[in-house]
Amino acid sequence: MKKIFIINGGQTFAHSGGLFNTTLTTWTKETLEELGHEIRVTSINDPYIAVEEAENFKWADIIVYHTPIWWFQLPYKLKQYIDEVFTAGHNNGIYANDGRSRKNPDINYGTGGLMHGKQYMVTSSWNAPQTAFTLAGEFFDEHTEDEGVLFGFHKMNQFTGLTKIEGFHFHDLEKNCTEERLEAYRCDYITHLKNQFSILN
Repeated sequence: MKKIFIINGGQTFAHSGGLFNTTLTTWTKETLEELGHEIRVTSINDPYIAVEEAENFKWADIIVYHTPIWWFQLPYKLKQYIDEVFTAGHNNGIYANDGRSRKNPDINYGTGGLMHGKQYMVTSSWNAPQTAFTLAGEFFDEHTEDEGVLFGFHKMNQFTGLTKIEGFHFHDLEKNCTEERLEAYRCDYITHLKNQFSILN
């Protein structure tokens, strides 16, 4: 059994109700509980105390982030949550420093994390279709989600010492989100979770 901390980053703002990521959080929680893992969940829409949220990172073996992509970045409340909680985790279980020494400041940047031995997984949800990432001449120039928009997000987690579990990306959720596509996504995602997390017991 692993201790898994799920962060629902589906911010409620303007036309976005955060409904998909709330549903996704439920799929994740229920599936991982069925696999026997211990779960904690937080939502960035709810009030929080940063130092208490840092305790969730310290408690967890695995952190699961669920985030929509807004204007090719994280929603601003999720970024604020990370900024505040990781700051509360300075010399408090998340990171100690940037890893360098003053004697040789040119090397070892990004090695001062305190979460070594822990893992993370991220899901992202997009209005963009998957073909925007895969077809020549389309918007993302054949760069994957992880190589492009989420590159900095992955480096952030590496900085703290976390290692990556293969994530999952949901596409075309505004213009083409039919009930059939959503159900297919649900089945594929639950299969993905079982493949990634069943071996962790």
